[in-house]
Order: sequence, then structure tokens, then C-alpha cells
Amino acid sequence: MSVSLERLRRCHVAVDLGAARTRVFVKGPGLVVDEPSVAAVNTRTGALIAVGALAEKMTGRTPDYIRVMRPVSGGTVVDIEMAQRMLRHLLGEKLRRQLRRKPRLRAAACTPHDSDPLAQRATVETMVGLGARRVELVDTLIAAAVGCGLPVEEPTATMIMVCGAATTQVAVLSLGSIVTAERIPIGGNAIDNAVIQLLRTQHALMLPSQSVRPLQLALQSTGLASSGSGSTEIHGRDVATGLARSVQVDAASVRDAIHTPLTGVLDGMGKVLRDCPPDLVADLVDRGITMVGGSALLPGFDQMLKDATGMPVTIADRPDVCAVLGLGAMLEGRIRPLVLNPLTEVE
Repeated sequence: MSVSLERLRRCHVAVDLGAARTRVFVKGPGLVVDEPSVAAVNTRTGALIAVGALAEKMTGRTPDYIRVMRPVSGGTVVDIEMAQRMLRHLLGEKLRRQLRRKPRLRAAACTPHDSDPLAQRATVETMVGLGARRVELVDTLIAAAVGCGLPVEEPTATMIMVCGAATTQVAVLSLGSIVTAERIPIGGNAIDNAVIQLLRTQHALMLPSQSVRPLQLALQSTGLASSGSGSTEIHGRDVATGLARSVQVDAASVRDAIHTPLTGVLDGMGKVLRDCPPDLVADLVDRGITMVGGSALLPGFDQMLKDATGMPVTIADRPDVCAVLGLGAMLEGRIRPLVLNPLTEVE
């Protein structure tokens, strides 16, 4: 069922529940929450110990009775109760009181492209638990395109790639609708895991995923598409002895490890282009691809896409918050009313 932008303008709050970070936009104040989607719980008492950045720092560093949880995976809520508790604490008491004063609180939320009804229902139940009387669901691809300023309402093709932590979504948009799209189960977490596996197999070194961000390696200066050399010192635990050890990791081996998961992203992009009408593909030769999402900031990723597709590639100004800012623009009526079809209503 399609929903008009008029209904979105009646919403008071917009939420982007991502696998890596949770962002909340409130009409008027703007972006009020931008924190990791992590919660730490005491398994003996059920008490919530920490949420957001503090809980993320606890990963791998807690006693047995404290469990660090991620209630959102791939843009889908997998633990409704924990997601509600996490959101309540992230919003804070002052903002919760402001929202409770609204007699019929309306909320908008991003949902991954082609998500199933159960995933949509989980998102709705999460928002209802916060006091929302009505929830509007918006495709993440449309929200991100609006947030980075793409002319989605025009009768020409625009291509967007949402690079998330668990998935990558690629779509071609025209006249406010998704012409063709693909959701690829590869994201920033897969890239981190590739680096972890490299360190384990080649250097017998074990370390947590949060310590192996490729942005911390020599790729910062050489990039994925570069052939430059360089090395970075990495600290971890020896697999055999269990003792702390440091190794020198060269940039070339990291590039090779990261190329493997990124090849799947390129295959998905090729499928989107093959399913797209020729006239729209011709438009993309000039307009190119716009990258959003936290993983879009991986050094050299944009150049790799440019070399593989032959099209210009642009990274949005604020790629990590484009989706929630796009929802905020819809709430505040800052877009033209032609964008109707991609919006879904669930009550």
C-alpha cells in the first residue's frame, strides 16, 4: 500500500535502526541520537548495564554474566524488547517526556529494500513500544537518496548504493520509484571478517572485529585501488601460545583479502544494471553512482567501483546519516510531493 507524503508530514519522529548504529531524528530539534546499536545486559538480573558507545567498548571485555547484544541485524530488528529498551535509554528522559506529551505520536522508520512482512512488523512493534500510535515505513534506498540530495523525482535515472554493516543495497531510481534494486548480504562486517581471517591464517594472530577496522590499516594512505606498499603494526593474541604479540601487516595482503567480499558487491551491481532499461543505463553514464552508508568511507572503494563499471562514483557529503536525514526531510515537507510509490504503511 502506498502512503502520501502528507501522512509522513504528520509524523513527529524518524528512526533509522541500523545493524551498526541507531539514529533518531525529531521534527524541530533535528538529529538527536547517533549511537552504536549495542546494549550490555546483566544476565543474572536482566538489568541494562549500558547502551550505545559505552556498550560497544565492552565487547569482548566483560565477565561471563554480562552479555553484549546487538538487537538489530541487517536493518531488521531481531530482538524487539531489547531494541525498545535500547532506544528508550538512547533518547534520554527529557526527550521521552517531550514525545509523551504528543497525544497521537506518529513515527517513521527505515526498512531495508524488499524486507519481508515479519521484518516490517518487528520494526513497527519496536516503535509501538515507544508510544507510537501510528508507524510509517519508508524504503531505506528512497530515504537515503532524498537525504543525499539526489533528484529522485525527475524522469531520469539515479543510482544509489547504501553500504551498511551487514548488507549492501543497490538501486536505480526514476520518477520517485525504484526501477530495479538488489540487496547483497555483504557489508562492512564481511570486510572486517576478511581482515580477521587474514591475520589468523598468515600471522596466527587473533583479535576482535572491532579492533580490525580496515580504516586503521595502511589502506588509509594506499587505498583499495592503489598498488602502493606499506605496512601497519597490529597487536593481538597469538593463536598457539595465547600470549600478546605484534605483527607487521602489509597493505597489499589486506587489499587482496578485502577484494574477495567486495567482488560479491560488484556482481550485485552488475545484476542491477542488467535488469535496468537501456535508456536509464545511458543516463547513468553521466550521473554515475552515489555511495552512502558508513562502509562507503572505505579508502579506495569508490575508485574500485569506478574502474569496474566505467561510471563516475561520488560519495555523499554525510554518507553515514543520509537515510535518517532523508526521513527528516520528508517529515518536515522539504521534498516535492511526487515521491509516493516507495512508501509503505504498516499499522
